[in-house]
Amino acid sequence: MTTVTADADFATWVAERRPALLRAAWAITRDPTVAEDVLHSALASVLPRWGTLRDHRAADAYVRRAMVNHYRSWCRRAHHRSERPVPELPERATPAPDPGEAVYAADRGRQLWALVLSLPRAQRAAVVLRYYEGLSEADTARALGVGIGAVKSSTSRGLASLRQRAALAGLDLVG
Repeated sequence: MTTVTADADFATWVAERRPALLRAAWAITRDPTVAEDVLHSALASVLPRWGTLRDHRAADAYVRRAMVNHYRSWCRRAHHRSERPVPELPERATPAPDPGEAVYAADRGRQLWALVLSLPRAQRAAVVLRYYEGLSEADTARALGVGIGAVKSSTSRGLASLRQRAALAGLDLVG
């Protein structure tokens, strides 16, 4: 595959898959700005290798893995900087769209999504990849760079925490 063909193929794939990848990045990072940065960094690192991928159907998993790696690196760098995130951003002239808002338009969905976002990072990533993205335990383990046992443990703890938090919030998860 020539570089021009590979670049065009990559651009087509990104145009098709970007919304889903951005939702996954947003779910992992909980910050729309960081999600954009993580997704762009992951895509930039995948582009030079695009022509070497034997199965482009596996590209989603490859990019998700790159997003997790870039987010981990971002967290390590952010931890050592003097800058600290703030709970609310200053008002902007035009508010940035919330990628998760379209997915969870219903009030119940927003409440559940808020509970998912309140989970610790490892539990949130495992729950999102397993149940939101629909990955298998093995695929989730590969995306997170951990063992299957860690995925099982994180998802179990995450789901237990979600049930407990939902009960406290008066949110029925069954219905």
